[in-house]
Formats: sequence, C-alpha cells, structure tokens
Amino acid sequence: MTVKRCALVTGASGGLGREIAISLAGSAGTVMIHYFRDRKGAEETARRVRKAGADCTILQADLSIEEEARGLVVAAGKINGRLDILVNNVGPILFKRWDRLSAADWEGLFRTNLLGAYFCLAAALPGMRARKFGRIINLGFGRVEQTAAFPTILPYAVAKTGLLLLTRTAAAECRGTNITVNMVSPGLLEGGILPAGANAPPSSLGAFADVSAAVRFLVSAESRRITGTNILVAGTWKM
Repeated sequence: MTVKRCALVTGASGGLGREIAISLAGSAGTVMIHYFRDRKGAEETARRVRKAGADCTILQADLSIEEEARGLVVAAGKINGRLDILVNNVGPILFKRWDRLSAADWEGLFRTNLLGAYFCLAAALPGMRARKFGRIINLGFGRVEQTAAFPTILPYAVAKTGLLLLTRTAAAECRGTNITVNMVSPGLLEGGILPAGANAPPSSLGAFADVSAAVRFLVSAESRRITGTNILVAGTWKM
C-alpha cells in the first residue's frame, strides 16, 4: 500500500512556494499551506493544490517568532496526525548597501531566513524520528557556497550560508533515521525578485518549475541516499 505523505510548505501564498506546494500534490496526500500576511494568495494556492489532487489546509504564522514557528509545525502535525515533509521556503531579501545596514536589518533577515527555518526544523524532527521517516528541504540561493563579496545583500547571503550549515549539521545528526535534510538553491527566476539594474539576459532566468522539480525529487524514494547536499538550480548564473 502506498503511503500518502503529509507536507508543509512555508511561504506558499504565491511565487515559488506556491509552485512547490502544487508540485508536491502528486506525491503527498496532504499539503499544508503556510502564509504570513497574504491570506487570499494562500487560498488560491490551496485551490490549485486541491485541483492537483491533494487535501489542503491553510495555516498562518510569523516565522520570525519562535513560538509561532514551532506552533505552526505542531499544528500541522496535529491536524494530519503526522508531518513527513517540511519545505522551508520563507526567505525575504533586502537590497541595501552593506555599510548602511541597521541592526534591525540584520536581525530581520536572520530571523526570517535562518532562525525561522531552524525553529520549524527543530519542531518537526521529534515526530519524524518517532516515525522513522522525514524529508526536510531548505531553500537557499544560487551563490550560497561562494565565499565572495555581497555588498548589496550581505545579511541575506550570510543567513543563507548559515542555513546551509544548519542543513548539513541536521543531516549528519539524522544519520540512520531515514530522515534526509537537503538544500535547493535557485538562481535568478522569472517572476522572482531581481536586483535593481540587474542585466540578466532572458536565457539566464530559470522557472519556478525548475526548482520545484528538484524539491519533488528530494522527497521521492529515489533520493533516499541523498542528504546534506545542496542542489544548485541556477544554470550558469554567476558560476
């Protein structure tokens, strides 16, 4: 008998998160949609997920607040009796010169891009360990493994680098548990946020579907031996 998994996708009220949620509808019996402010967008995602064949529930939380992030995961597990797949997609970016950043800028980017994912991951692991199954995917960015200068997105780049370290640490700690923890790192995407004045030829822009395909692979049975890795879905942008 095929087990229908339960997935939670954060930041799924539109854009890449929506595409990932819809993509997972084929392999998960239930897809939980998280949103922060855009309830209407989350409802549209839910409609499309149901059309694709999966059950769907919408949950709201501010993932920069530990109690809300952990509470989101607990609520998702209670509604469905289990949580098998967690996709940490929330990851706002700030374009601002590094020497003009405030403490609030740094804290905001860290809490949303790194701590929010950590809170969700940490809350999901006990149940996954008890069931001896789990798939966790964190969303990075195309240059996350490059030790380079990032004068206009420094807090974002630092937070995503921290997220990669978290990914590999959690993967190592989950050895032998049938839980995998991986990262998928998109490059520039059509419909995504592009830096002001970016001279990006159309051929360098990927599609949301390219990224969701990588996520879908990492939750499949074929990827069971893949953990602690970072899959770049960026073409040759800034390679």
